[in-house]
Amino acid sequence: MFIRNHTYIFTQLLAHNYMIRISAVLITLNEGHNLANALASLKPVVDEIVVVDSFSTDNTIEIAESFGARVYTHSFEGFVKQKMIATDYATNDWVLSIDADEVLTPELQQSILQVKQNPTHDAYRISRITNFCGKWIKHCGWYPDRIVRLFNRTKGSWHGATVHEHWELNEPGKTGLLNGLMQHYSFYTIADYTRKIEKYSELGAKAAVEKGKDRSLLHVWLVPKWNFFNNYILRLGILDGYYGYLICKLSAYESFLKYTKIRQYARLKRQGKPY
Repeated sequence: MFIRNHTYIFTQLLAHNYMIRISAVLITLNEGHNLANALASLKPVVDEIVVVDSFSTDNTIEIAESFGARVYTHSFEGFVKQKMIATDYATNDWVLSIDADEVLTPELQQSILQVKQNPTHDAYRISRITNFCGKWIKHCGWYPDRIVRLFNRTKGSWHGATVHEHWELNEPGKTGLLNGLMQHYSFYTIADYTRKIEKYSELGAKAAVEKGKDRSLLHVWLVPKWNFFNNYILRLGILDGYYGYLICKLSAYESFLKYTKIRQYARLKRQGKPY
């Protein structure tokens, strides 16, 4: 019995020593209303929290530090650049990247803890569900939103333009899928979403024009209509009721706004004028 007990203890200690360590990384700007929930959901599963803040004027930094996070400040240079910087500050090879308005569910926490004990892939996708004005959206092309958020940073890197950043493996390989959901509390009001539309259409349009892109009048007219039909009918946004309709309508408007801005900025660029 003595030998058996000590063998068990030794095995547990050995397993603990070989568990991977995970750094959580976040980028923030005035996220005081969201951040505490995100960090509280991280504490049970990560070994380090790194926050790169773009000079918040609210209590974001104080909240981050109260959870033991290491906080750095850096002027915002686009989502890809900010996440690269945050990942570089991590001291562990394994990184969990989440946004300040995202929360890990208990089932997802358990999945991450299992990976810590026995990682079978170099990267893992997480299914994200978004809360829009108090309603969980299960269609509209929003769910399941499966994105790579847990990864061995030595095996890949961040990619993308100013917006729509994503992490990719350097070599093609199988990526795992974790059980559980990441809850995304991005839009408390319709105004939150319209502000996001303005910001992302602006960033996306300028990034496109910098790459030499332009858009025809046909794009401006046709793409928003297809966007709405695809999300509301083909992707069953109609099943999400009133808010499903709003999301699909506003998403179509976002594509309209982006393409009209691209046309305008491309013309200004050809004329040698600032945009």
